Amino acid sequence: MLNNVILFLLQAVLSILSFAFLLRFYLQLTKAPFQNQLAQLIVTVTNFAVKPLRRFLPSIGKIDLSTLVLAYLTQLILSVCTLWLKGFPILIAGSTVWVVIFGVALIGIVSISLSIFLYAVLIQAILSWVNPHTPIAPVLNSLTYPVLRIFRKYIPPAGNFDLSPLAFIITAQLLLTTILIPLENNLLSTL
Repeated sequence: MLNNVILFLLQAVLSILSFAFLLRFYLQLTKAPFQNQLAQLIVTVTNFAVKPLRRFLPSIGKIDLSTLVLAYLTQLILSVCTLWLKGFPILIAGSTVWVVIFGVALIGIVSISLSIFLYAVLIQAILSWVNPHTPIAPVLNSLTYPVLRIFRKYIPPAGNFDLSPLAFIITAQLLLTTILIPLENNLLSTL
């Protein structure tokens, strides 16, 4: 029972940290404005690890490697700790196990990234109906514009309605449920 409590707490904390690191990465990548409460919260929550790592791992152009590496490391730690707390003998396992663990962590990063854009598009769509001039609107616009631009090329507006958010939400859900989750389950079943 204690293992379940520890596992739950670890999954909650490390998943939130991975989400925060990746959100900071994408906010910086899309040049979203940081003069709002959400962006300031993300910076405050992640600064404890990002600032020290930036001394050793500088950015390459627009790509902030420190936040991306930290997101991957949190997913890697989560994968290792989850297996260890479930009784898997990680310390005596062969090298192929580590390839699987690295792959599961990478799939976790891709899944969280897709979820970030999925939630951003969903929140943006809801706010466009309720309060389109909310202070978080510029952040959501910056974050979702690169993704929705691809869909807007192929899906014209129907009257005054932009159907590209709906198309993206459906596509993202399909990718998660038909590719990423089964791939992660298949990798974990090889252990």
